[in-house]
Amino acid sequence: MDDSPASSPPETTQERLEDFAPGQLRNLYRSMLLSRLIEEKMLVLLRQGRLSKWFSGIGQEAIATGVVAALDPSDFVLPMHRNLGVFTGRDIDLPRLFRQLLGREGGFTKGRDRSFHFGHLQKGIVGMVSHLGAMLPVACGLALAAQLRGKDRVAAVFTGDGATSEGDFHEALNLAAVWKLPVLFLIENNQYGLSTPIREQHACRDLADRGVAYGMPGVIVDGNDILAVHRAVARAADRARRGAGPLLLEFKTFRTRGHEEPSGTDYVPRELLEEWKTRDPLRRFEAFLRGREVLSHGDVEKTRSDSKARIDALVDEALAAPEPRSGVDADVLAPSLLTPRAPDAERVQAAPERRYVDAISDGLRTVMRRDERVVLLGQDIAEYGGVFKVTAGLVEEFGKARVRNTPIIESGAIGAAMGLALGGYVPMVEMQFGDFVTCGFNQIVNNLAKTHWRWGERIPVVIRLPVGGGVGAGPFHSQNVESWFTSVAGLKVLAPATPYDAKGLLISAFEDGNPVLFLEHKLLYRSARGRVPDGDYALPIGQARVAREGRDATIVT
Repeated sequence: MDDSPASSPPETTQERLEDFAPGQLRNLYRSMLLSRLIEEKMLVLLRQGRLSKWFSGIGQEAIATGVVAALDPSDFVLPMHRNLGVFTGRDIDLPRLFRQLLGREGGFTKGRDRSFHFGHLQKGIVGMVSHLGAMLPVACGLALAAQLRGKDRVAAVFTGDGATSEGDFHEALNLAAVWKLPVLFLIENNQYGLSTPIREQHACRDLADRGVAYGMPGVIVDGNDILAVHRAVARAADRARRGAGPLLLEFKTFRTRGHEEPSGTDYVPRELLEEWKTRDPLRRFEAFLRGREVLSHGDVEKTRSDSKARIDALVDEALAAPEPRSGVDADVLAPSLLTPRAPDAERVQAAPERRYVDAISDGLRTVMRRDERVVLLGQDIAEYGGVFKVTAGLVEEFGKARVRNTPIIESGAIGAAMGLALGGYVPMVEMQFGDFVTCGFNQIVNNLAKTHWRWGERIPVVIRLPVGGGVGAGPFHSQNVESWFTSVAGLKVLAPATPYDAKGLLISAFEDGNPVLFLEHKLLYRSARGRVPDGDYALPIGQARVAREGRDATIVT
């Protein structure tokens, strides 16, 4: 594959089988068939009123199946809601998967929804959220985690054609290209975003052409040809492992059913629908293999019969499982890993006096010296030291791998931090001003805050937010943003008032194991002073500091 950033013509099978052993071809067929038969069973359940929704990927199975078959088992995959083949191709526990799809206890989200809003890190799968495009920056963080560890793992992230208009798509492509991350951006171009045809969504002819704008190759692939998909992904992954950076692949395909089943396909011209049905990837591959005597009629019928019987049994077993229990439970936040370590009074009394800003800097330096998993992300935080100079001097001590300037991508930076956290790191994102967090709001409230509740993974991400007025900065640099987040389940919000609390609570934020928003009032940076002990200490989160005891009134602030 040419490493130069330019689009290439579609990959096709072109009658070539020399790359594939007969057993491998049969396994690809069985994997794609399993995905199709599960979908067909779900449509039966939908008609029977035993399932309330389904997002069909019929007609697109060659992409998910071919992608996971071409990748190493250790590579990360971030699928969307039409990528059932990713889960079956990674050998997910099928009884548990069916409980998930049918909304029963024992599913990956404990029956809280009937979707693919879950992940399985042991299988390298990171699940989606409904807000399209949001997982693209997460793939950058996962790839960065692998890169920092010297591992040759690739992150392959799916998106539909419609979501390529989202800001997260562009932020993620730019970040991956700038940092030369091993990310494969996979566009399933199925010609429609719900009911809106692609010609009304994009002015460009091919979405792969967008790669060149970000300094990466764009490749067009026949998404209904599983061998073409496999070849293109295998070559792209090999390129990424060699350190050549990300790549954009556009799979041309078609969605032969509605966006979800009740929406139907009346908006699609009949002749277009019929034309694409003749390119059905499963029937096409089956005919191809039978024509070359890799499969016989008996093989096909036995595989289909055995798979249908297995699926029927799994559905019956799942439907017999208990309905999920409702109500708020302990899964909203992960159990805290923090062990509070408040210094004794003598140590505090003997401590040097520090400004609020210096206490925060000292806290960052303390956690970075102690824990090599801590990585800082933000605009101008490296050599420049940040707008308020909180991170000044850190890049000289810890290097640019751990103190990383990002492009101006609030949402992309927060999404990448989530990927780093899932990859085993403890990242911090500095918002240049707390007001700018609005540009990353979705990543915080729908990705960071809900991941543990959805599928049980810890998300140890710290976001530092300079907030507040009093410095003549105007309406977009002076807001107090805590009220936007304190009502969001799954977040912890800290706003220390003294230098002593600022250092101790910042250290605690890194240790807690949950997403923490750390609000720093700008007026305090260089006006508030107090005794701050050297070295390590950590204060309890959620426990008030009693400033003075009295008898007549209680004042809480």
